[in-house]
Amino acid sequence: MLQFSILNSQFLHSFFFTPKPLYLLLFLSTPVSIHDKTFEPLLHEEQIRKRVKGVAARINAELADVCPLFVAVLNGSFMFAADLLRDITIPCEISFVRLESYSGMQSTGEVKGAIGLTQNIEGRTVVIIEDIVDTGKTIDALINTLQAHAPAAIHVATAFMKPGVYNLSHEVRYVAAEIGDEFVVGYGLDYNQQGRNLKHLYVLQS
Repeated sequence: MLQFSILNSQFLHSFFFTPKPLYLLLFLSTPVSIHDKTFEPLLHEEQIRKRVKGVAARINAELADVCPLFVAVLNGSFMFAADLLRDITIPCEISFVRLESYSGMQSTGEVKGAIGLTQNIEGRTVVIIEDIVDTGKTIDALINTLQAHAPAAIHVATAFMKPGVYNLSHEVRYVAAEIGDEFVVGYGLDYNQQGRNLKHLYVLQS
């Protein structure tokens, strides 16, 4: 099991050994409390935004000729979707669906429903926008649902991914940041419906 939350070694080196501005030092020393849990800082909004811009640049380069349809999964992906679309410069469309597979801090592993997609996606290139991909069961269920409508291609873009627990075959093509198998909140992610509004990413205090 990887012991670091962020798996990119170059990012780790620059993060820990590069002198940090005051705002980042203050962020790293300021935990937050939600309900009965305390969460420690993990990624500052500036670090997240830099990585989101990198995802957008790849999509702009790779999907420029297909007018992709972005399908954002609510509620969690709203911040990532907004930031990502600000940096998408190619013709595109966006729609929203709502799924549910989490209760408290645990994934139930079952998608309880999917509502909201009204566009005809036959022959379209679809990019699913997720807040986080862990085991992959949620994204697998959505992909299977979308494939029944005969899209030309389905790609996945996620703000965060837990590669250590992902156990399905679908490629997660666009990943802003990889993290460890830890419970995180902020940047759209919640703990019992609170914490989505936090602009940074926090990890459950051990």
